[in-house]
Amino acid sequence: MILAALSTQIVAAAGLDLGDVQKAPVNYTAISMFLFFVFATLGITYYSSKKSKSAQGFYTAGGNITGLQNGFAIAGDFMSASSFLGMVALVFAIGFDGLIYAIGGIVGWPIVLFLIAEKFRNLGKYTFADIIAYRLESRKVRTISAISALCVITFYLIAQMVGAGGLIQVLFGLSYDTAVIIVGILMICYVAFGGMHATTWVQIIKACLMLGGATFMACVIIYLSGFDLAYYFGRAIENHAKGEAIMAPGTFLPDPISAFSLALALMFGTAGLPHILMRFFTVKDAKEARKSVFYATGLIGYFYILVFIIAFGAIAFLIGNPEFVDSNGKFNVVPNMEAIALSKVLGGNMLYGFMSAVAFATILAVVAGLAISGASAISHDLYVNVIKKGKCEAKQEMLVTRLATISIGILAIMLGIAFKGQNIAFMVGLAFAIAASVNFPIILLCIYWKNLTTNGVLYGGLIGLVLVMVLVLLSESVWVEVLGFEKAIFPYKHPAIFSMPLCFLAIYIISKLDSSKRAKIDKSGFKAQDFRAQSGIGISEAVAH
Repeated sequence: MILAALSTQIVAAAGLDLGDVQKAPVNYTAISMFLFFVFATLGITYYSSKKSKSAQGFYTAGGNITGLQNGFAIAGDFMSASSFLGMVALVFAIGFDGLIYAIGGIVGWPIVLFLIAEKFRNLGKYTFADIIAYRLESRKVRTISAISALCVITFYLIAQMVGAGGLIQVLFGLSYDTAVIIVGILMICYVAFGGMHATTWVQIIKACLMLGGATFMACVIIYLSGFDLAYYFGRAIENHAKGEAIMAPGTFLPDPISAFSLALALMFGTAGLPHILMRFFTVKDAKEARKSVFYATGLIGYFYILVFIIAFGAIAFLIGNPEFVDSNGKFNVVPNMEAIALSKVLGGNMLYGFMSAVAFATILAVVAGLAISGASAISHDLYVNVIKKGKCEAKQEMLVTRLATISIGILAIMLGIAFKGQNIAFMVGLAFAIAASVNFPIILLCIYWKNLTTNGVLYGGLIGLVLVMVLVLLSESVWVEVLGFEKAIFPYKHPAIFSMPLCFLAIYIISKLDSSKRAKIDKSGFKAQDFRAQSGIGISEAVAH
């Protein structure tokens, strides 16, 4: 969703006058397809409710998802509507340089594949806090892990809800508040009743629909270009206000520090997103976890190639099209809706309705994944293992989980309505920055560094969390654009280049200086943890327990 929020500002900066944008008339084709998707997925939820009675069934779908299925689900979780609508809009506005987001996201997946996926599956049970608590003091590390996870999920969720409201307000003729409430209610239904099994299949179906629709659009664009790339790019260059500059890199971010900082957040933030990491527990073993990442990487990479084709297709076939020019001669496509407008050009109302429904379905799938991750952090980590000290009946845990899901849904609706019309770029920026600056250092050091201690994770993680939030608060994204001050105290929009190394350093120094009795236990437990991470021996007993 950071793409969607950024692109709104960049469109204006690119010299494209949007004119007076009006809400589109009700599209009954889109509504029909959307209702079909909703009823189909609610049927899946009803079926899945029978498999979500236990904690294992609710959190991990019983660990029976295959690597291929999980790869599609991960791709569906990662390919949010913002990745489609926002990235098309970003490239539409500034050209080739907008693909830095795609490159950053793709590079993050090999990191997950080679450093995290296998060991993560062998060590964990339900949440990423299980990995950290394997040899460290459970209550302390679960507290910081849950707080960090909930911060990431909250900011990510707000952005998705605000985006859903804006999307449906434009495409379906509903009010913003109504759209947000619908998304929130559906999210609660999917997660509270169907658990991870329903969420997984919603994400798989959504991934297939998104990839199918985007593939069709890309093929039509290439066909209309006469299979001549020179004509395709030449028409885009001719139409765009920047001319040949849209094909040149280095026009988006003002300096190397900003570019490198954004890249760090995207690469390592991907490896620290709790709702993505949680998916590794839905497969039976480390081999299937590796397959999941392999398939997801291929699907996401293919998706971004399609986005690139569609984005330049929008430049080639929308700009100058009389259908999208108002009476004053101004380009009147709503910001971030360029891909949807292009679908109408390429396939008429049928494709327009299909892509509109898929965009909304995408948001539903993403918020469902976020909700189940947040509910597990509250119930499994905070309630069961911190408050109840691990002594809690399964029925009580499931009750708390479902109550947490309902609470998250209500909170998401309230925040989505409260943040209507606000600049939400900093929210997802903060989510990725927290994931890269707090979750990723903790996970990586826990898996690979024997001298890590409980105090190192607790206090080093808190330092990283406070630091990244303060830097974002003092940046231009919040200090100037939200709070209205004239000049930002922190001169960069993306803090990861500063906050991530400092979090690593804080954890390292505190762990090295830790001379407590607990620190000796933490260090001595590394061999057993490493053996389990490498071999997977003992994982079945842990899951059963």
